[in-house]
Amino acid sequence: MKRVYFDYNATTPLDPQAALAVERGLTNIFGNPSSIHREGCAAKRELDDARHEMASFLGCHSDEIIFSGSGSESNNLAIKGIAESYREKGSHIVTSVVEHPSVLKTCQYLESRGYQVTYLPVDEKGFFSLADLASAVTDETVLVTLMMANNETGIISPVREAAAIAQERGALFHTDAVQAVGKINVNVQDLGVDLLSLAGHKFYGPKGSAVLYVKKGVKVEPQNHGGGQEGSLRAGTENIPAIMGLAEASKGAKALQPAEYKKMQNLRELLKEGLCREIDYVSFNGESEHTLPNTLSVTFDGISGESLIMALDLEGFSLSAGSACASGAIKPSHVLTAMGLDEDKIKGTIRISLGRWNTKEDVENFLNVLPTVLKRLGKG
Repeated sequence: MKRVYFDYNATTPLDPQAALAVERGLTNIFGNPSSIHREGCAAKRELDDARHEMASFLGCHSDEIIFSGSGSESNNLAIKGIAESYREKGSHIVTSVVEHPSVLKTCQYLESRGYQVTYLPVDEKGFFSLADLASAVTDETVLVTLMMANNETGIISPVREAAAIAQERGALFHTDAVQAVGKINVNVQDLGVDLLSLAGHKFYGPKGSAVLYVKKGVKVEPQNHGGGQEGSLRAGTENIPAIMGLAEASKGAKALQPAEYKKMQNLRELLKEGLCREIDYVSFNGESEHTLPNTLSVTFDGISGESLIMALDLEGFSLSAGSACASGAIKPSHVLTAMGLDEDKIKGTIRISLGRWNTKEDVENFLNVLPTVLKRLGKG
């Protein structure tokens, strides 16, 4: 039985060229980039090349690229690092109620240390209000942190407009772009952001590879201390093989993005049309023209999403109940709760996220199998 992977928002398979880059880094580039001998210099060249590649990918200078180990680490460094660096200016942070846990829990940690955090609400589609943002930012606000694309619903936030509002009022702006990078065009100059987080494993790079973009002139307090790696912002010997794979994956994402965007959009519409045709108790969350092309949040009334996912897994389909970081959690999705869904609907919701190696045949096979599975679960 051919397995079909529909969980690309959780993580992606490794790009073959990225895998070769990782292998080369593991076998040939073993030196420490901080060493001045031949092996160290070879590793340093790879590190510099990767930094230039990521800078080109995001539209910034290479010295504005900080390598880290995950999107969560980048978010922690951005939020804590700015809060601590600008404490003399103020102790207020603005975020939203639908952020990734690595943002929400970091903000909650800072609240326990005396910071004030405003959590913007969202509407039934999952969007925060720019008017609410403008009202929330005060002279005491040091940072606004709002995600670019939601990992559960795929909605794309108005980051450019939000960044402008924050900066007009003297606050810095960070965006968690982990779900956006590789799926849509992300250019930090166009967005006007001060800091941006990404993770390689969301766009066919290796796990353990990530970036925090920090605009030149922005002060960030390091969150781990030791050597002077990564502009003294992230101590520790860099993971050269993973960084090499990340840079290679960014090349593939950049080259394939326009075609992949259209392909994902077409497959998503095919899937949505088929679900509407085959099932009369289905609804969609976060529907908007401002949505990632690959993501569909689907609610089946009267069905346990967890049971559906397990049943589909036995049929060869891999899907998610929402965020991979929240899988197994007893609490219902904080994103869908904030959008006003009741607990029964949240329990009946699954996330389908498409990717590079999905095909029209995959979608058609899924639509053929799904009604039988739902009938087995007591619907239909």
